[in-house]
Amino acid sequence: MPDDMLPDAVLPDAMLKVEGLTSHYGRIQALKGVDIQVAPGELVALVGGNGAGKTTLLRTLSGVQPASGGRVIFEGQDITQAKPHARVKRGIAQVPEGRQVWGPLSVEDNLRLGAVLRRDREIAQDLERVYAMFPILKERRRQAAGTLSGGQQQMLAMGRALLTKPRLLLLDEPSMGLAPILVEQILTSVADLKRQGVTIFLVEQNAFAALKIADRGYVLETGKVVLSDSGAALLANERVKEAYLGV
Repeated sequence: MPDDMLPDAVLPDAMLKVEGLTSHYGRIQALKGVDIQVAPGELVALVGGNGAGKTTLLRTLSGVQPASGGRVIFEGQDITQAKPHARVKRGIAQVPEGRQVWGPLSVEDNLRLGAVLRRDREIAQDLERVYAMFPILKERRRQAAGTLSGGQQQMLAMGRALLTKPRLLLLDEPSMGLAPILVEQILTSVADLKRQGVTIFLVEQNAFAALKIADRGYVLETGKVVLSDSGAALLANERVKEAYLGV
């Protein structure tokens, strides 16, 4: 353990516990024993440079990328080998890097795809909540999703994930490719979701913006967690400033 890394506090009520998680692409080990915890209602940020393994970690949490070792515990249940759709049913939703909306489908059809596994009667109500959060989506609900701007597609991807009614929302680089004013708007929406009680694990290359709104944060380098602390403490950490904040 590096001298400036603080041991992660034990969270007995953690919603998500990642213990010694490893994952490989062929012979290349992308995750090297990652330990992370997220408590209910928290916004936890994961920051790091390109190639650090951030997206691989999220893909492994959502079941798209297989784990080669370690455990993923969600709400007390070991889901390390669970299929992606089973994780969605349990309440884990991911907003993938690059948005990945269904371009030919309308905005509203894209949103309703998020509720495809639901059988409750609150879908319409939740759809209206998404429209209240992102009014531009309601205005363009009949427009083909592929014609939206990058920022609007990010809102759509977030709204689609919210229609799964997640207990844990995984966000992968929501600010990627967006103009600064849109980055601020998207991350303000993320902070609003946290205030509404949504538990969020945010992966973000914009370390300053992510740590500014995070309760706690982790720094990932070459597949390993090298720092963990409160968001405010990491913002003040000299190593983080030099490596990720350009200070």
